[in-house]
Amino acid sequence: MTLAGKTLVITGASRGIGLAVALRAAEDGANIAILAKTVEENSRLPGTIHSAAKEIEARGGKALALKCDVRHEEEVIDAIKKTVEKFGGLDILVNNASAISLTPTADTEMKRYDLMNQVNSRATFMCSKQAIPHLKNSSNPHILNMSPPLNMNPRWFAHHLAYTMAKYGMSMCTLGMSAELKKTGIAVNSLWPETGIATAAVKNLLGGDEAMKKCRQPEIVADAAYWIFNQKATECTGNFFVDVDVIKASGVDDLSKYAIDPTAELMRDFFLDPVKQEALK
Repeated sequence: MTLAGKTLVITGASRGIGLAVALRAAEDGANIAILAKTVEENSRLPGTIHSAAKEIEARGGKALALKCDVRHEEEVIDAIKKTVEKFGGLDILVNNASAISLTPTADTEMKRYDLMNQVNSRATFMCSKQAIPHLKNSSNPHILNMSPPLNMNPRWFAHHLAYTMAKYGMSMCTLGMSAELKKTGIAVNSLWPETGIATAAVKNLLGGDEAMKKCRQPEIVADAAYWIFNQKATECTGNFFVDVDVIKASGVDDLSKYAIDPTAELMRDFFLDPVKQEALK
């Protein structure tokens, strides 16, 4: 299994899960285009496209830092064009950029509703649309959407309907495009973490340092994504993967290395129905 010489476009790759996926691919010597908005440091959201590029290159990869707001079609088109021009093609697209607001309907401002749908479902559709012509030329093309299984339990709609709709829009892209593109050999899958992942979003929105202790590190998602990328695209498509299932399928049973605090009770992620805490060990 190797991504040596492969070219990845990763949205929202300046920090968090997107950056972790990029760094895992960089260890193989992959080419990575970082698509994100952040070009200047922010204390609440550490990491920029430039700092990410430095980390990627320090790990052995080749980086292309591209300022890109995935809400704007012309910026997405330009970013993918520059990626293909620099690296000679495109093998993997990771739709990772996401916006979140955990508000009920009456408290959700329409500008926030629009932002979530533009960054989540619309950008996933648009980035995939622009990448498909180039992915068709790859020997093992993959689209990976960082989105959940389509769980129709009303509990996931009742408290934050707008966010659920936006994330499920990404998952519907997986459902539809995997069938649509199967004849082209392009794999389309979703990947979702079993537990909270220690990112700036969790720290800022879900409870600060105490919430972070209940999370796993982004590397568990990155390792799962790496395994998916190395599967044969014609045989691995249309799946709604959960990171822990992928990690175990890859032969790893001890997940303790991914815990922020091995003694803390893990926080199960959104859209996955509750299980007994022992099952999260």
